Amino acid sequence: MAKSPIVEIAKKVCPAVITIVITKDLPQVEGFYFFPLGGEEFIYPKVKGKRQKTKIGGGSGFIVSSDGYVLTCNHVVSDPNADYTVIVDPEHKYPAKVLARDALIDVAILKIEGENFPYLEIGDSDKIELGETVVAIGNSLGEFEDTISSGIISGLSRRITAYSNFFQKATSLRGLIQTDAAINPGNSGGPLVNMEAKAIGINTAMVMGAENIGFAIPINYAKKDLEEVKRCGKIRKPFLGIRYIVLNDTIAKIHKLPVNYGALIIRQTLGEEPVVKNSSAEKAGLKEYDIILEINGEKITEDNPLIEILNKHQIGEEITMKVLREGKEVILKTILEEKK
Repeated sequence: MAKSPIVEIAKKVCPAVITIVITKDLPQVEGFYFFPLGGEEFIYPKVKGKRQKTKIGGGSGFIVSSDGYVLTCNHVVSDPNADYTVIVDPEHKYPAKVLARDALIDVAILKIEGENFPYLEIGDSDKIELGETVVAIGNSLGEFEDTISSGIISGLSRRITAYSNFFQKATSLRGLIQTDAAINPGNSGGPLVNMEAKAIGINTAMVMGAENIGFAIPINYAKKDLEEVKRCGKIRKPFLGIRYIVLNDTIAKIHKLPVNYGALIIRQTLGEEPVVKNSSAEKAGLKEYDIILEINGEKITEDNPLIEILNKHQIGEEITMKVLREGKEVILKTILEEKK
């Protein structure tokens, strides 16, 4: 009986798929306190002053160059105070340095020191088609390495709002690949590969309570970041320098605003400046309570937020902003600078 082509894909891909272990210096727990309150018992850890390395999580990733560049999801390595270890196989473990995090597209780039690593070829996510067979690989549930699932491309250009487990912070992700290949907790950061064994996506999310609905970040999004990190050592993004909220019908109605779209410049906590000092925004003359309606003729809305519009432009590029100030429209120009 002929073997499935997925067998050969697994042989090519699995050596380059890695486990990311997350550890942190935490107080040593030597026991627990039990407090009865209101008919219930509450448990609190009893800690020593001494701290120890403690595993707090794990995820997946994959090596994309023989000299040790690794792609994963930003949410896998989002804690700047944690330490990250890459496990290539049981005998080979490496400390990993996070070179760049791109929260906008949920991509992170890591580096491990060494050479002649097994690595995955990067495909072209612009060429994938509905119904195409794909394979998802990752470290499911943080325990089962090289878990393989197959399926098809179920949808393209999907948009989801994802929430972190700990703080319920919402992140909107767009342009995602939808697949019915099983993506489980711990699979995040692993590759979605095509039948040529090339990475076309990074597994990022699943829908809780539903079967066979998973999402991956198109690899072309990450490709741009990877090239920039190799060239500059970091991801360079254009930065305007304002704190703001994006308007919608509800906000406009509550605050009796004349428009239901645009970015309202407003401080979000006491003491912080709504316009960053020496930023492109300050040089343009933007002020608190200005509403930026458009940038280069493109409307700012919840579906087309300011951060995504800025990401289409280059550092050093001049932009034109249509701004609503005290009921009158004004045109302001500025040159986008890099975030320091």
